[in-house]
Amino acid sequence: MHDPNAPHGDFVHWILWNIPVITTTIPQGSIPAGALQGVTSTGKPGYVAPAPPTGTHNYVFNLYALDTTLNLPNTTTRTDCMAAIHGHVLAQTSLIGTVTA
Repeated sequence: MHDPNAPHGDFVHWILWNIPVITTTIPQGSIPAGALQGVTSTGKPGYVAPAPPTGTHNYVFNLYALDTTLNLPNTTTRTDCMAAIHGHVLAQTSLIGTVTA
């Protein structure tokens, strides 16, 4: 999940991989068993909730179906994750949530 409209450029709110294929929901404050989180724009792994200062912000959720699991550490950045999935994407989709502050 990222906000391309953040004041200082694209802000990464969450990177999550190895989500089990049976996952249909992710309850607030949790991650699916076996999934791992990467480093956000805060420099730490985990989820960063949206807190738009002003203006319109588009929160983009990108979801990729892969033909493999990823063996990545929790120090993985969005750039690292995107490089790791290259050549393994079977399908992808995006959901954009728009917030005006």
